[in-house]
Amino acid sequence: MRPAAFAGWILWADTAYRSKANEAFLEANGFVSRIHRKKPPGRPMSPRTRRANALKSLVRSREEHVFAVQKDKIGVFIRTVGIARATSKIGMANLVYNMRRLVFLNRLTAT
Repeated sequence: MRPAAFAGWILWADTAYRSKANEAFLEANGFVSRIHRKKPPGRPMSPRTRRANALKSLVRSREEHVFAVQKDKIGVFIRTVGIARATSKIGMANLVYNMRRLVFLNRLTAT
């Protein structure tokens, strides 16, 4: 059982992760599911489901961008001994990302 600190956390994921077992696990542990819905076989997806999936994709794309930049441009690869070292390495990568983002946004407003 998850500690109460995880209650209300939102999980964003692709349709590959939607299953009855995963949904039951999330509900039992207090997570909020934002997993995409699958298209019904042999039928078109309903407009309501399409809009809901589009909103979920919008959020996921903004979140995944940060991790992609950290992995590709900054070159973060966690291979340390101990949680403290891994935490500091991730913290430094977050700091670098935020500083680069600040420089980018300052350049946008300067022009």
